[in-house]
Amino acid sequence: MAIFAALGLGFLFGELGWFGVHASGQQDGAYRQMAIFRQVLNKIQTDYVTDPSINDVTTGALHGLLESLDADSSYLTPVEYKVYQQHPASGVAQVGVTVSKRYGYAVVVSVLPGSAAEKEHIADGDVIESIGEQSTRELSLPVIRMLLEGKPGSTVTLSVLRPAKSEPEKLTLTRSITATPALGEQQYENSTILYLKPGALTASRVDEIAARLKAAGKDRKVLLDLRDSAGGDAQDGLRLANFFVKQGTLATLEGQKFPRQTFSADPAAFISAAPLAILVNRGTFGAAELTAAAIVDLKRGDVVGERTFGQGTVQKTIELPDGAALLLTVAKYEGPNGKKIPDEAVLPNVVIGPTLEDEEEESPQPKVDQPLLKAIELLKAKSTGISS
Repeated sequence: MAIFAALGLGFLFGELGWFGVHASGQQDGAYRQMAIFRQVLNKIQTDYVTDPSINDVTTGALHGLLESLDADSSYLTPVEYKVYQQHPASGVAQVGVTVSKRYGYAVVVSVLPGSAAEKEHIADGDVIESIGEQSTRELSLPVIRMLLEGKPGSTVTLSVLRPAKSEPEKLTLTRSITATPALGEQQYENSTILYLKPGALTASRVDEIAARLKAAGKDRKVLLDLRDSAGGDAQDGLRLANFFVKQGTLATLEGQKFPRQTFSADPAAFISAAPLAILVNRGTFGAAELTAAAIVDLKRGDVVGERTFGQGTVQKTIELPDGAALLLTVAKYEGPNGKKIPDEAVLPNVVIGPTLEDEEEESPQPKVDQPLLKAIELLKAKSTGISS
């Protein structure tokens, strides 16, 4: 059985192009690793304390193999892949968290306002150690996301480890369909600064922002709050950046076998040359990171806050003969400066992290939004009418 398992991995490596496409030295190295893997399987089968399930062992190895590449690459067993194919893309009740993986476990990227997760004070950076009785370390990211969804009114139990706690906390959350908050809008400094908080950068939300910018006029300074913005398509994140950038490269997309794509600003989509500041944090994820990267790299405005999460990939689904499948990252987005966003995230040019008091769940004093105050201060010091 161990030999058959190793041969199965050999097929997988071949499917990924690891055999026959690289230099002979690399090919020989891959075969040597396969020989070692086969030896390890044989030793497990003959010397382990009990007779193990080689199927479980190799499945775990495949999960680890894909996740060693990046958080978005996953191996789905035949059963998992069948459920994945049948899972609806929308209209499913959720607990209100966007999740990814870090250090092998599920980590909260952002929390939807008004959701069950917010009511339980779950915050970005919290680690979901287990869902029910299943450790998230043993689950692929697509499966984790599916387990968090379900029928409205159903419940799910999570074991959550918070940064300020030494032990995980058991929480039972009720799934519901929670509406996405409306576009947040405020005026600061006698209406000279237009503050917009879009939340998820969906196509319709980006259209709303375009309408607000056009109505505001050319001289209104803009403060765009992309903190905890974790939804939306990459193209809408680039479209939002284009509102403030008249020309130049906004991002590129490239992979080993993925044709390089360059996304350039369209002068016809440009709206505002007014001073701009963007707020980001560790919950800024995906499309919003592309916006922030374009603005900070092109020096179009100030990006204030924390380093973002680091997400911006394209996946390809590869079906395997036994009904299993790979979700494999085949390309990564880069900002104008050439840095890959999934590898390095987006670093603000004005870094302000949370204070110790900000990390406390319950503080007797109202929290002061230092990044917001800093962004307003920066905008106040700038005159309107700058060129793009």
